[in-house]
Amino acid sequence: MASGRRPVCLLSLLFLFLFLFFSPALSAGRCNPDDMAALLDIKKAMGNPYLLISWDPKVDCCSWLTVTCDPKTNRISQLEIFAGNVSGTISPSVGKLTALTQLTMRKLTGLTGPIPPAICALTRLTLLSLDWNQLSGPIPACLSSLRALTYLDLSFNQLSGPIPPSLAQLPKLSALHLDRNQLTGQIPDSFGRFRGSVPDLYLSHNNLSGQIPESLGAMNFVNIDLSRNRFEGNASWLFGSWKSTQVLDISRNLYLNFDFSNVSFPSTLTTLHIEHNEIYGSIPDSILQLTNLQVLNVSYNRLCCRIPQGPIMKKFD
Repeated sequence: MASGRRPVCLLSLLFLFLFLFFSPALSAGRCNPDDMAALLDIKKAMGNPYLLISWDPKVDCCSWLTVTCDPKTNRISQLEIFAGNVSGTISPSVGKLTALTQLTMRKLTGLTGPIPPAICALTRLTLLSLDWNQLSGPIPACLSSLRALTYLDLSFNQLSGPIPPSLAQLPKLSALHLDRNQLTGQIPDSFGRFRGSVPDLYLSHNNLSGQIPESLGAMNFVNIDLSRNRFEGNASWLFGSWKSTQVLDISRNLYLNFDFSNVSFPSTLTTLHIEHNEIYGSIPDSILQLTNLQVLNVSYNRLCCRIPQGPIMKKFD
């Protein structure tokens, strides 16, 4: 009789072991406790929003929505909080998630306050996206310590103050989005000396002013948008036949004035906006050689003389 029950008991124990091992609700030990504490601080600082309802301290945080854990270390490697209503700020505890490689907090209605300098402790970050929120205050200069960053997007916020020159020290940056904020001052001269790769540069829709640094002329920007600011003077050095620029937008600065007759165009140019400035001279005939050009707007300037005639110009009014 006893020997007959033994296989049943062993089988029951096996099922119990498998249940305990694979059940996320009972395997909370998989989640790094310091990471869980930091995430709960982040949730609290955002007003415990419904968006983060899965963030239950009784459940393994590696199974929470918007959270990704490294399968080997069980540390939080990616955090993506996207598109929802919150009421609060970014907790400084985010800086305790030191294994993060990607941090996204975007399109969060009600996310206000400054960018906490604690983010600068996340030295493994390759992507930092805090766009489409209501963040305010300055851009922390210490972001330049995030040397692994390839993508930085702080656009569509209410950030103010000058652009930190130290951002040019980021050696792997491929895109820098600071557009649609309330930034003031000049473009740092250091942006003409980016270390490593030259990023796509988006600074439009701010309150930036002064001269566009001539040092930017040494950079081969593929995409550069400086539109809707208050720049003045010369911007001709942004052009150049040796470059591989595809999109160049310096429109609606009002005070840019230089002789357009003397610029040379990158053969790769697809989009050119220079409208609403005080640019003078004539449109160079070399524009007829831009076979990739799809968008051209030179209106509301002081241009004169004959418009070059050719097949490519028939696409534009």
